[in-house]
Amino acid sequence: MTINFENESSVDLALSLEEIAEEVIISALDYIGCPYEAEVNLLITDNEQIHEMNRDFRQIDRATDVLSFPMIEYQNAGSFDFLEEDGMEDCFHPETGELLLGDIVISAEKVVEQANEYGHSTKREYAFLIAHSMLHLMGFDHINPLEAADMEQKQSEILENLHITR
Repeated sequence: MTINFENESSVDLALSLEEIAEEVIISALDYIGCPYEAEVNLLITDNEQIHEMNRDFRQIDRATDVLSFPMIEYQNAGSFDFLEEDGMEDCFHPETGELLLGDIVISAEKVVEQANEYGHSTKREYAFLIAHSMLHLMGFDHINPLEAADMEQKQSEILENLHITR
C-alpha cells in the first residue's frame, strides 16, 4: 500500500498523522474487503485552502472538514469485481499495480474545531474523517438517509476495530 502524505497545515495536531492514517486506511480497506493493494493521496491543509478547493470543485463557498476525490466510478459501492473487465487498466498504477483510489484532503483546523465541538479527541476526529473519506473513495455516499445510516455504521465499525472511540 502507498500513502502519498503531505502536511501543508501550520496547525500542530500533536499526533502521528501518517501512522494513524495508515492504520485507518488499512482498516477501511480490510473492512470493505478490497482485494487489491491500494494507493491513496492524503493532504492535510488549513481552512483557507480547503475553502478554495470546496468552492472550485464543489461550488460550495465555505471551508469544510474533508474532501474526497475518488479516482474510480463504482457500479456498486464497495464492489471491486468490475475492475477485472477490459478497459479498467487505468484504475491501477502502471508501475506498482496498486489500485488508484483517489485523494483525501483534511482541514487540520476543522479537526481541532470538531473534536472540541463533539467532545472527543483530535485523534478520533482525524481518524473519523479518514474513515469517512475512504468510504467515499470506495463508492459509498450519504445522499439519502439510508445511505447516511449505512456509512455511519461502517465508519463506527472501522474505528471500533482500531479501538478509536469517542
